[in-house]
Amino acid sequence: MDKLVEGLKQIGIDEKINCNTKSVYVDDINRNDIEGICSKIEKYINEIILFNSAYNLTNTSDHDELVVRHILDSLSTYKIISSLIEKCGKTEEQVKVADIGSGGGLPGIPLATVFPDIQFDLIERMSKRCAFLENCSAIMGLKNVKVICKEAEKVSENEYDMITFRAFRPLDKKMIKTLLRIVKKGGFLCAYKAKIENITQEMNEIADIVPEYQIENLKVPYLEDSQRNLVIIKK
Repeated sequence: MDKLVEGLKQIGIDEKINCNTKSVYVDDINRNDIEGICSKIEKYINEIILFNSAYNLTNTSDHDELVVRHILDSLSTYKIISSLIEKCGKTEEQVKVADIGSGGGLPGIPLATVFPDIQFDLIERMSKRCAFLENCSAIMGLKNVKVICKEAEKVSENEYDMITFRAFRPLDKKMIKTLLRIVKKGGFLCAYKAKIENITQEMNEIADIVPEYQIENLKVPYLEDSQRNLVIIKK
């Protein structure tokens, strides 16, 4: 757990929870206890390791790789997402986020763990993975998580303030139209991506639909040699 604790501190998660004690996790774990957050995430990692071979959730079942390449990678957007929430002009309790193509719950479940006042809907079309997500949210006590078993194309329009997706299919014209339909006006699409050159090529192909976008470089603890970026599109 040491690598996870240190990684969360490097991301800056403890800076907020240390000064905000309004919300209380289940089992009397207060949100200003970073060890409590890690305890929840460790439960999630254990479930991934247990079910990965059956459900094909991630590309590894190694504990440390899961911590770095999946948990810390998902949470490396923490300060950026906090800033975007403020730009929505709403309190965290009023914000509704969708994790599209959630799969094994990344980045939705880690984000829901560190943003307990925000509602996270995990949108996933495969029923067995939805069952896994339901089980994880129950084990972790994440009352701000709802699992929705359907395709993104079937989600109601103007439903969410923010949409996240990671390891999802490329942003082609069909998909970007679907995502822009789902997000509210003034809301944000947040796509976890890798190399800049691949992002540029991908975005050039949808430039007639998305002429403007922002790229934020992500600093993932213990993953300094890999390019990680967040593409932000405002509706």
